[in-house]
Amino acid sequence: MEIRGSRALPFEKGSLILAEYTAKTKEDDQVIEATAEADAREHSLYDPERRYRPKLVSIGEMNFPVPNKLNEALAAAAEGDHLTVEIELAFGARDKGKVRMIPLRKLGDDAERVSPGDAVEIGGRRGVVRFMGSGRVQVDYNHKHAGKTLVYDITITKSLGTDDEKIAEILRRRLDADEAGIPYERSGGILSVMIPQDLFRVEELPRIKSLAQSDLFKFIPGIEEIRLVETHRRQAPAARAEPRAAEPAAEPAAEPAKKAA
Repeated sequence: MEIRGSRALPFEKGSLILAEYTAKTKEDDQVIEATAEADAREHSLYDPERRYRPKLVSIGEMNFPVPNKLNEALAAAAEGDHLTVEIELAFGARDKGKVRMIPLRKLGDDAERVSPGDAVEIGGRRGVVRFMGSGRVQVDYNHKHAGKTLVYDITITKSLGTDDEKIAEILRRRLDADEAGIPYERSGGILSVMIPQDLFRVEELPRIKSLAQSDLFKFIPGIEEIRLVETHRRQAPAARAEPRAAEPAAEPAAEPAKKAA
Protein backbone atom coordinates (compact mmCIF):
# COMPACT_ATOMS: atom_id res chain seq x y z
CA MET A 1 0.00 0.00 0.00
CA GLU A 2 1.18 3.51 -0.81
CA ILE A 3 -0.20 6.67 0.87
CA ARG A 4 0.60 10.13 -0.44
CA GLY A 5 -0.58 13.22 1.42
CA SER A 6 -0.92 14.59 4.93
CA ARG A 7 0.07 12.75 8.09
CA ALA A 8 -2.94 13.77 10.16
CA LEU A 9 -4.44 11.44 12.76
CA PRO A 10 -6.12 8.35 11.26
CA PHE A 11 -9.87 7.92 11.26
CA GLU A 12 -11.70 6.36 14.17
CA LYS A 13 -14.02 3.39 13.75
CA GLY A 14 -17.44 4.63 12.66
CA SER A 15 -16.09 7.65 10.77
CA LEU A 16 -17.88 8.48 7.53
CA ILE A 17 -15.76 9.62 4.60
CA LEU A 18 -16.19 10.36 0.89
CA ALA A 19 -13.70 8.90 -1.56
CA GLU A 20 -13.15 9.02 -5.32
CA TYR A 21 -11.48 6.01 -6.90
CA THR A 22 -10.86 3.81 -9.89
CA ALA A 23 -10.34 0.06 -9.60
CA LYS A 24 -8.44 -1.90 -12.21
CA THR A 25 -7.18 -5.44 -12.67
CA LYS A 26 -3.43 -5.64 -12.23
CA GLU A 27 -2.98 -8.45 -14.75
CA ASP A 28 -4.36 -6.61 -17.77
CA ASP A 29 -4.60 -3.00 -16.51
CA GLN A 30 -8.34 -2.95 -17.22
CA VAL A 31 -10.39 -0.36 -15.28
CA ILE A 32 -13.54 -2.09 -14.01
CA GLU A 33 -15.05 0.55 -11.72
CA ALA A 34 -14.97 4.34 -11.40
CA THR A 35 -16.79 6.76 -9.11
CA ALA A 36 -16.22 9.85 -11.30
CA GLU A 37 -18.22 10.30 -14.50
CA ALA A 38 -15.17 11.52 -16.45
CA ASP A 39 -13.24 8.37 -15.55
CA ALA A 40 -16.22 6.16 -16.41
CA ARG A 41 -16.51 7.77 -19.85
CA GLU A 42 -12.77 7.54 -20.47
CA HIS A 43 -12.77 3.80 -19.81
CA SER A 44 -16.08 3.01 -21.58
CA LEU A 45 -17.88 2.25 -18.31
CA TYR A 46 -20.41 5.07 -18.42
CA ASP A 47 -23.95 4.12 -17.38
CA PRO A 48 -26.59 6.86 -17.90
CA GLU A 49 -28.76 5.28 -15.16
CA ARG A 50 -26.08 5.66 -12.50
CA ARG A 51 -25.30 8.67 -10.31
CA TYR A 52 -21.57 9.39 -10.35
CA ARG A 53 -20.21 10.88 -7.12
CA PRO A 54 -17.66 10.08 -4.40
CA LYS A 55 -18.35 6.83 -2.56
CA LEU A 56 -19.58 7.02 1.01
CA VAL A 57 -17.48 4.70 3.21
CA SER A 58 -18.00 3.78 6.86
CA ILE A 59 -14.62 3.10 8.49
CA GLY A 60 -14.59 -0.24 10.31
CA GLU A 61 -18.31 -0.75 9.73
CA MET A 62 -20.31 -2.60 7.07
CA ASN A 63 -23.09 -0.05 6.55
CA PHE A 64 -21.33 1.48 3.52
CA PRO A 65 -18.75 -1.19 2.74
CA VAL A 66 -15.67 -1.54 0.59
CA PRO A 67 -13.30 -4.55 0.55
CA ASN A 68 -11.81 -5.18 4.01
CA LYS A 69 -8.22 -4.49 2.98
CA LEU A 70 -9.26 -1.19 1.40
CA ASN A 71 -11.23 -0.23 4.52
CA GLU A 72 -8.16 -0.93 6.66
CA ALA A 73 -6.00 1.25 4.41
CA LEU A 74 -8.50 4.10 4.55
CA ALA A 75 -8.65 3.86 8.35
CA ALA A 76 -4.91 4.59 8.50
CA ALA A 77 -5.18 7.60 6.15
CA ALA A 78 -6.59 11.12 6.48
CA GLU A 79 -8.67 13.62 4.51
CA GLY A 80 -6.88 14.65 1.32
CA ASP A 81 -4.66 11.57 1.18
CA HIS A 82 -4.17 9.66 -2.06
CA LEU A 83 -3.74 5.90 -1.77
CA THR A 84 -2.82 3.03 -4.06
CA VAL A 85 -4.03 -0.28 -2.62
CA GLU A 86 -3.57 -3.75 -4.13
CA ILE A 87 -5.96 -6.53 -3.16
CA GLU A 88 -5.05 -10.05 -4.22
CA LEU A 89 -7.90 -12.34 -5.21
CA ALA A 90 -10.38 -9.54 -4.54
CA PHE A 91 -13.18 -11.68 -5.99
CA GLY A 92 -11.79 -14.99 -4.79
CA ALA A 93 -9.70 -17.65 -6.50
CA ARG A 94 -10.89 -19.30 -9.66
CA ASP A 95 -12.67 -22.57 -8.95
CA LYS A 96 -12.60 -25.16 -11.74
CA GLY A 97 -15.63 -26.79 -10.14
CA LYS A 98 -17.68 -23.74 -11.09
CA VAL A 99 -17.10 -24.35 -14.81
CA ARG A 100 -19.85 -26.68 -16.01
CA MET A 101 -20.87 -28.32 -19.28
CA ILE A 102 -24.65 -28.37 -19.74
CA PRO A 103 -27.05 -29.29 -22.56
CA LEU A 104 -27.74 -26.36 -24.86
CA ARG A 105 -31.49 -26.89 -24.42
CA LYS A 106 -31.22 -25.68 -20.81
CA LEU A 107 -30.83 -22.17 -22.19
CA GLY A 108 -34.43 -22.36 -23.41
CA ASP A 109 -35.44 -19.64 -25.83
CA ASP A 110 -31.97 -18.07 -25.57
CA ALA A 111 -30.24 -21.15 -27.02
CA GLU A 112 -30.23 -19.74 -30.56
CA ARG A 113 -29.18 -16.25 -29.54
CA VAL A 114 -26.25 -16.67 -27.15
CA SER A 115 -22.59 -16.88 -28.10
CA PRO A 116 -19.30 -17.25 -26.16
CA GLY A 117 -18.78 -14.31 -23.82
CA ASP A 118 -22.49 -13.72 -23.16
CA ALA A 119 -23.82 -13.64 -19.61
CA VAL A 120 -26.63 -16.11 -18.89
CA GLU A 121 -28.76 -17.09 -15.93
CA ILE A 122 -29.61 -20.76 -15.40
CA GLY A 123 -31.49 -22.00 -12.37
CA GLY A 124 -31.01 -18.68 -10.58
CA ARG A 125 -27.21 -18.72 -11.10
CA ARG A 126 -25.44 -16.20 -13.30
CA GLY A 127 -22.52 -17.28 -15.43
CA VAL A 128 -20.64 -16.59 -18.65
CA VAL A 129 -20.70 -18.78 -21.76
CA ARG A 130 -17.16 -19.94 -22.55
CA PHE A 131 -17.71 -22.54 -25.30
CA MET A 132 -20.52 -23.93 -27.44
CA GLY A 133 -20.58 -27.02 -29.63
CA SER A 134 -22.23 -30.41 -30.28
CA GLY A 135 -25.39 -29.40 -28.50
CA ARG A 136 -23.56 -28.48 -25.29
CA VAL A 137 -22.46 -25.23 -23.70
CA GLN A 138 -19.72 -24.52 -21.18
CA VAL A 139 -20.80 -22.02 -18.51
CA ASP A 140 -18.35 -20.40 -16.09
CA TYR A 141 -20.00 -19.50 -12.77
CA ASN A 142 -16.87 -17.87 -11.33
CA HIS A 143 -16.94 -14.10 -10.87
CA LYS A 144 -15.58 -12.62 -14.08
CA HIS A 145 -12.62 -11.13 -12.17
CA ALA A 146 -11.98 -14.17 -9.96
CA GLY A 147 -8.28 -14.96 -9.53
CA LYS A 148 -7.18 -11.41 -10.28
CA THR A 149 -5.53 -8.69 -8.21
CA LEU A 150 -7.36 -5.36 -8.04
CA VAL A 151 -5.52 -2.05 -7.78
CA TYR A 152 -7.46 0.82 -6.21
CA ASP A 153 -6.34 4.36 -6.94
CA ILE A 154 -8.27 6.32 -4.32
CA THR A 155 -8.44 9.86 -2.91
CA ILE A 156 -10.20 10.77 0.34
CA THR A 157 -12.08 13.90 -0.67
CA LYS A 158 -13.91 14.65 2.59
CA SER A 159 -14.38 13.49 6.15
CA LEU A 160 -17.95 14.05 7.33
CA GLY A 161 -17.60 15.80 10.67
CA THR A 162 -20.90 17.43 11.56
CA ASP A 163 -24.26 15.77 12.17
CA ASP A 164 -25.80 17.73 9.29
CA GLU A 165 -23.14 16.48 6.87
CA LYS A 166 -23.74 12.89 7.97
CA ILE A 167 -27.54 13.14 7.87
CA ALA A 168 -27.56 14.74 4.41
CA GLU A 169 -25.15 12.17 2.95
CA ILE A 170 -26.86 9.13 4.49
CA LEU A 171 -30.24 10.27 3.15
CA ARG A 172 -28.78 11.10 -0.26
CA ARG A 173 -27.29 7.61 -0.59
CA ARG A 174 -30.07 5.52 0.86
CA LEU A 175 -32.83 7.35 -1.03
CA ASP A 176 -30.67 7.76 -4.17
CA ALA A 177 -31.20 11.51 -4.33
CA ASP A 178 -29.41 14.00 -6.54
CA GLU A 179 -27.08 16.67 -5.18
CA ALA A 180 -30.07 18.72 -3.95
CA GLY A 181 -30.55 16.00 -1.36
CA ILE A 182 -33.53 15.04 0.80
CA PRO A 183 -35.24 17.76 2.88
CA TYR A 184 -35.27 17.21 6.64
CA GLU A 185 -35.79 19.11 9.87
CA ARG A 186 -34.18 18.47 13.24
CA SER A 187 -35.48 19.64 16.58
CA GLY A 188 -33.33 18.37 19.42
CA GLY A 189 -33.39 14.59 19.30
CA ILE A 190 -36.23 14.41 16.75
CA LEU A 191 -35.41 14.15 13.06
CA SER A 192 -38.19 14.57 10.49
CA VAL A 193 -37.40 13.42 6.97
CA MET A 194 -39.63 14.39 4.03
CA ILE A 195 -39.90 11.41 1.67
CA PRO A 196 -40.05 12.59 -1.98
CA GLN A 197 -43.32 11.79 -3.72
CA ASP A 198 -41.57 10.05 -6.61
CA LEU A 199 -40.50 7.31 -4.18
CA PHE A 200 -44.00 6.45 -2.95
CA ARG A 201 -44.48 3.70 -5.53
CA VAL A 202 -40.96 2.27 -5.35
CA GLU A 203 -41.31 -1.38 -4.40
CA GLU A 204 -38.20 -1.32 -2.21
CA LEU A 205 -39.25 1.79 -0.25
CA PRO A 206 -39.96 -0.05 3.07
CA ARG A 207 -36.47 -1.60 2.98
CA ILE A 208 -34.88 1.71 1.96
CA LYS A 209 -36.52 3.50 4.89
CA SER A 210 -35.46 0.76 7.30
CA LEU A 211 -31.81 1.02 6.19
CA ALA A 212 -31.86 4.81 6.41
CA GLN A 213 -33.27 4.72 9.95
CA SER A 214 -30.69 2.16 11.05
CA ASP A 215 -27.81 4.24 9.65
CA LEU A 216 -29.07 7.48 11.16
CA PHE A 217 -29.45 5.98 14.63
CA LYS A 218 -25.99 4.38 14.39
CA PHE A 219 -23.95 7.31 13.13
CA ILE A 220 -25.77 10.23 14.83
CA PRO A 221 -26.03 9.33 18.53
CA GLY A 222 -28.03 12.47 19.39
CA ILE A 223 -31.08 11.33 17.40
CA GLU A 224 -33.73 9.69 19.58
CA GLU A 225 -36.70 9.68 17.21
CA ILE A 226 -37.01 9.60 13.42
CA ARG A 227 -40.18 10.60 11.61
CA LEU A 228 -40.41 9.65 7.96
CA VAL A 229 -43.01 12.00 6.53
CA GLU A 230 -45.01 11.09 3.43
CA THR A 231 -47.31 13.87 2.28
CA HIS A 232 -50.06 12.69 -0.08
CA ARG A 233 -52.07 15.38 -1.85
CA ARG A 234 -55.42 15.01 -3.53
CA GLN A 235 -55.03 14.88 -7.27
CA ALA A 236 -57.18 17.30 -9.23
CA PRO A 237 -59.73 15.39 -11.35
CA ALA A 238 -58.92 15.31 -15.02
CA ALA A 239 -60.90 17.82 -17.05
CA ARG A 240 -63.79 16.18 -18.89
CA ALA A 241 -63.75 16.65 -22.63
CA GLU A 242 -66.82 18.47 -23.92
CA PRO A 243 -68.80 16.46 -26.49
CA ARG A 244 -68.29 17.74 -29.99
CA ALA A 245 -71.33 19.31 -31.63
CA ALA A 246 -72.71 17.32 -34.54
CA GLU A 247 -71.72 18.78 -37.88
CA PRO A 248 -74.64 19.83 -40.11
CA ALA A 249 -75.42 17.34 -42.84
CA ALA A 250 -74.18 18.38 -46.22
CA GLU A 251 -76.94 19.42 -48.69
CA PRO A 252 -77.22 17.26 -51.82
CA ALA A 253 -75.60 18.73 -54.87
CA ALA A 254 -78.02 20.40 -57.30
CA GLU A 255 -78.64 18.58 -60.54
CA PRO A 256 -77.33 20.35 -63.65
CA ALA A 257 -80.02 22.34 -65.56
CA LYS A 258 -81.42 20.68 -68.66
CA LYS A 259 -81.25 22.52 -71.97
CA ALA A 260 -84.53 23.48 -73.65
CA ALA A 261 -85.52 21.38 -76.63
